[in-house]
Amino acid sequence: MKRIFLSVLMIAFTISVYSCRETTQEKTEEAVEAMGEDIENAAEEAGDAIQEGADELNDEIQGNDDVMDDDA
Repeated sequence: MKRIFLSVLMIAFTISVYSCRETTQEKTEEAVEAMGEDIENAAEEAGDAIQEGADELNDEIQGNDDVMDDDA
């Protein structure tokens, strides 16, 4: 009886450890995916800001700026 109880206990322990490992792996994968999405979003925002700055610089160079001088 003692051997059966210990065997069942060891099987239950093995299953619980295995299931926790899968959960941890899934959480890690989700975290990596979220980090990738955050990096992608930040890169897009940076690209948009760079493009906007380049457009403003081009407007200044071309003399097409939105600000009108009162002296002119």
